[in-house]
Amino acid sequence: MIVNDLSPTAAAGTSEGPVIESASPALCRLQLGVELRAARVAAGMKAAEVARHFSWAASKLTRLETADNGIVEPSDVAALCQLYAVPPEKAALLGDYATVTKTKRDWWQRQDVRDTIQPGFKAYLGLEGIAERSFNYEGEYVPGLLQIDAYAQAIMERGNEGLPADQIALRVAIRMTRQEVLRRSVSPMEFTAVINEAVLRRQVGGAEVMRAQLAHIATVVEERPNVKVQVVPFDRGAHPGMNGSFTYLQFTQGLKPIVYLENLAGAGVSRREEDVRKYEAAIRDLQAIAPGYEESLGMIRKASKEH
Repeated sequence: MIVNDLSPTAAAGTSEGPVIESASPALCRLQLGVELRAARVAAGMKAAEVARHFSWAASKLTRLETADNGIVEPSDVAALCQLYAVPPEKAALLGDYATVTKTKRDWWQRQDVRDTIQPGFKAYLGLEGIAERSFNYEGEYVPGLLQIDAYAQAIMERGNEGLPADQIALRVAIRMTRQEVLRRSVSPMEFTAVINEAVLRRQVGGAEVMRAQLAHIATVVEERPNVKVQVVPFDRGAHPGMNGSFTYLQFTQGLKPIVYLENLAGAGVSRREEDVRKYEAAIRDLQAIAPGYEESLGMIRKASKEH
């Protein structure tokens, strides 16, 4: 099965930054972006001024500071550190981060996987891979981090009609591999999902698949203290999730929270503080409206028996 070939390596880290020996390229790119932007601001320089100094396109510095690139050249980091007068020890650390992005590869950057994933989702995978906490509201289907193979297969086949079987299998494998963030030995991600009751009732893949899927959610919740699920019953009426599904990520590396949104036209990450605040309010409302974890778990078990 492809999943084993895609398994990511767990990355350890501290509030000061990732441990280089085990850090993922995604973590290093993000930490680099934070540090380089902070250094530029401390130096009192505008992004346009820096770009002109090096005769760079303005977009190059933007990509560096937002981690929107696969590889960071250590020479670029060294030049920026010199311009910003970054202390030697910190400059050496940032250079090491850049080296990791050149010598290691995240599983989603592998050629066959990279060609399968949309750019917006690829950016999200890098963020999900190093997030400390994730909150996901889903109104129509089981969150990807909690899906079983057969359920994911049914969704992929319906949403990608005409796609060859091997490509469907690759997409399913990618979804299964993402779930490693919940099981990694070092700092597994804290994941909270709130789902609409319709998710429990909608029969995806047939009755047998739904029974297995809902039983799987119950098992994960029972066995993993870092995973929690709430269900919004039909009788609770209108709620903030009716505006659409979303995922909210929090980090420990000095990175601000982000919101990820997707639809048929594409997907993307928003870092705008105004957007993030709106979704933080929606999270509070949804968790207040939904029954507690134990009652929600009871609803999931009951629905599993009714399929």
